[in-house]
Amino acid sequence: TIILVSYLDSQLHTPMYFFLSNLSFLDLCYATSIIPQMLVNLWGPTKSITYGGCVLQFFFALDFGATECLLLAVMAYDRYAAVCQPLHYAVIMHPQLCQNMVLTAWLGGLGSALMLCSLTLRLPRCGHREVDNFFCEMPALLKMACVYSKVMEVMVFALGVILLLVPLSLILISYAIITQAVVRIKSTAKWHKILNTCGSHLMVVTFFYGTIIYMYMKPQNSISQDEGKFFTFFYTIVTPTLNPLIYTLRNKDVKSAVKRILYVEKR
Repeated sequence: TIILVSYLDSQLHTPMYFFLSNLSFLDLCYATSIIPQMLVNLWGPTKSITYGGCVLQFFFALDFGATECLLLAVMAYDRYAAVCQPLHYAVIMHPQLCQNMVLTAWLGGLGSALMLCSLTLRLPRCGHREVDNFFCEMPALLKMACVYSKVMEVMVFALGVILLLVPLSLILISYAIITQAVVRIKSTAKWHKILNTCGSHLMVVTFFYGTIIYMYMKPQNSISQDEGKFFTFFYTIVTPTLNPLIYTLRNKDVKSAVKRILYVEKR
């Protein structure tokens, strides 16, 4: 719905809704790569997945998760430009730059997924065939390996810094500057509008980064299996499901656009 409304309503042809449409599509892909097989295993008599299906699920979950990390940082920069550089916003966030930033996020996620997936699948399994999780995720697959890989540990940590800590730091810096700018605004109406827009994004960032950093930046042997499943469920399924609700229920522009589109169709 967000993608269609952003495309059909000309008033939403702005960088913010371009990024939001990409996030909506990304979350749709992210959830689709996990939920169907999970439901089949929950409702079916056998809890199984083919090796090829496990590899594909592992790769796409990594790809979409890494892309979302980068895309949320891009959206934070957009909010910074809108709030702190309003007069130059159209010049700063021109369409070509927006497309390049989104493309960089998608390619960054794809590159990191290819590296981690290839390294993880090369590890010997020693006959283990049971993934103790509701989908094929890297921590669960690493625990199946019968050898310790220092290279794998270094790669996971390095990509964790690049894909998690660096984007999160940029987001926090952006919002620190935004907070300083908001404090100086005297208009209450404009102040509330900025808080609603930025608050939605900050809520998504808190849910997503908080759980995924706990899973990937903490030593795997210090996380229990049940604890790992809970946090994994939160950032792979709960957060992508809540994202559209967080962004639309608090957004008057989207509500107005839906009403305009429905009114035109009725006429």
